[in-house]
Amino acid sequence: MELVTQQGMSPYSAPWWWRLIATALSFSLFGIGGVLLRVLVFPLLGLLPGDARVRRTRARRVVSRSFRWFVEFMFRSGVLTYEVEGAERLGRPGQMVIANHPSLIDVVVLIAFIRDANCVVKQSLWDNPCMHGPIHACGYISNSGSLDMLDEAAAALQAGETLIVFPEGTRTTPGQAPQFHRGAAAIALRGAQLVTPVVISVSPTTLTKAEPWYSIPSRRFHFRLRVGQDIDPRQFSALGPAPVASRKLNDHLHQHFMKELAEDERSAT
Repeated sequence: MELVTQQGMSPYSAPWWWRLIATALSFSLFGIGGVLLRVLVFPLLGLLPGDARVRRTRARRVVSRSFRWFVEFMFRSGVLTYEVEGAERLGRPGQMVIANHPSLIDVVVLIAFIRDANCVVKQSLWDNPCMHGPIHACGYISNSGSLDMLDEAAAALQAGETLIVFPEGTRTTPGQAPQFHRGAAAIALRGAQLVTPVVISVSPTTLTKAEPWYSIPSRRFHFRLRVGQDIDPRQFSALGPAPVASRKLNDHLHQHFMKELAEDERSAT
């Protein structure tokens, strides 16, 4: 199993004031980069030959590479260290990647390691001037909660795309266990060839739902992403009608994440 790690390469953690400046610079670059992609890069890519699917694939690869650079910048500037275990098993056809959501940059790191990923994103991000361009060019799916969204997500999986979904729908509230909505399981049963759980842990916690970006921890944080064993959704489809099957799959996923996150917490103490 491949292990991508950027920890321990720099023996000291940058002082608090520098990490605050570096964090501010990181998010400024992220916003500026999103605008430049929208007004400059994607229009130029649109001039290249190819149909809508080809243009979408190009856009997703550009976003993946941009996000990888962003993560590397945060590492090089002393904001974080990171560790990705099993990255080589991400990005397979019809794969539904299901992850918990402890921090603001979870989707950024995931997309950074998947060259051609689709993603279910919050409806509010479609109106964000920094994110509208990449979301539109990449053909990401709006988390509107409608049946059309479920059908669109399932169709993407059936077409052989890799789809990233956060079953919580939003970032985990600090101090509380993640709560999974059943929509992700319903999508998996409708269209996924395989379901791959990805456990994300951030230590010390930062960029959570309750914290502004400038509330940085006392030391640089470590971002860990672990790709779990594949799950065949068909084994749950055989357990009963769709509502029963989705409930059982959702419960199975929730128990898996609770167990893995508890082990992460014990190992961190």
